[in-house]
Amino acid sequence: MKYAPTTPDSPDSLPRHAWHALAASVLGYAMDGFDLLILGFMLPAIAADLHLSPAQSGALVTWTLAGAVAGGVVFGVLSDYFGRVRMLTWTILVFAVFTGLCALARGYGDLLFYRTMAGVGLGGEFGIGMALVAEAWPARQRARVSSYVGLGWQLGVLAAALLTPLLLPMIGWRGMFAVGLMPAVVSFLVRRSVAEPALFTARRTGSAARKLPLKRLFDSARTARASLGVIVLCSVQNFGYYGLMIWLPSYLSKTFGYSLTKSGVWTAATVLGMALGIWLFGMAADRFGRKPAFLAYQIGAVAMVFVYSNLTSPAALLIGGAAMGVFVNGMIGGYGALISEIYPTEARATAQNVLFNIGRAVGGLGPVVVGALAARYTFAVALAFLASIYLLDVAATLFLIPEKRGAELD
Repeated sequence: MKYAPTTPDSPDSLPRHAWHALAASVLGYAMDGFDLLILGFMLPAIAADLHLSPAQSGALVTWTLAGAVAGGVVFGVLSDYFGRVRMLTWTILVFAVFTGLCALARGYGDLLFYRTMAGVGLGGEFGIGMALVAEAWPARQRARVSSYVGLGWQLGVLAAALLTPLLLPMIGWRGMFAVGLMPAVVSFLVRRSVAEPALFTARRTGSAARKLPLKRLFDSARTARASLGVIVLCSVQNFGYYGLMIWLPSYLSKTFGYSLTKSGVWTAATVLGMALGIWLFGMAADRFGRKPAFLAYQIGAVAMVFVYSNLTSPAALLIGGAAMGVFVNGMIGGYGALISEIYPTEARATAQNVLFNIGRAVGGLGPVVVGALAARYTFAVALAFLASIYLLDVAATLFLIPEKRGAELD
């Protein structure tokens, strides 16, 4: 059975529940972005206070991402069984509680546990939010509203870049983690104001709802091929993103003498470029199709990362960072619509979370690989390597990804 949501031309084209679903998904993802970036800014202070080695500091990021992978799988499956809104509420609550507990950490061991568990909540939010808005909004607007969810992450990252240099000296790293308890309030509001999409409610009562969602990701050669393609896209996306955003502030500080404030300005400019790229991607994907939009951005990423590796002046680094951000992270605006259209309702949130978080797991190696290449050679060499991996994206898009623009959800 096909489900045709309300068309944009009808009088009730923008019902309240659709806007509530979008707002909840954007807020959830914004909190994720805020949390992960402040960790990058705070690592030096945490390491000094708790006497952490460089390897232990890096492990805090890696295990946060590992928790996100686990949370993505668990909460994605649970969302397909028990509901998008219920599981979105729990992911936000788990994330908030364990982020707040980080403020009480006495050493490496308990902080690592809290960060891992916070990652579990973090990992569930992306896919559930994407499935929620895809099912609540009409087909011809699906890519753009999915891109708005992706913009939520950038809003959180931008807030972290601007607020951390101001708040960290005043409240310390423990105070910054304590701020992470605020999303608990958001989880309460989500549960009260957001309704389950009609498509999910209708399908969960059918026999298909009892099938194991994970099996649906590889239940035919066509679906398995698409799943492999999405994994490649998400892996390259996350590898490049984390490789750049975790190491570039440190690189700018050591090479060009950037202070924490200047690094925050660079990050803000780059994130604004990423936000513009995400917004433009959603518009382009709805107008021209998913595959043309992905290919244009992938080629742009190859070119811009390579160009950026050869920049030296502060002004060029600032402008180039924004331009690079358009292509490097803009593609996240397309995953929500792409994955939603490939997989059926009874496996949609599972597909969103599992496939994206496999990519996030691979992406967790980005800071390690970039750091190793930069230490052995130069940061320019590390950036050149990052540019080359986007060629994998081009091949995956051409040969593995189907074009489903405008398709009604199954």
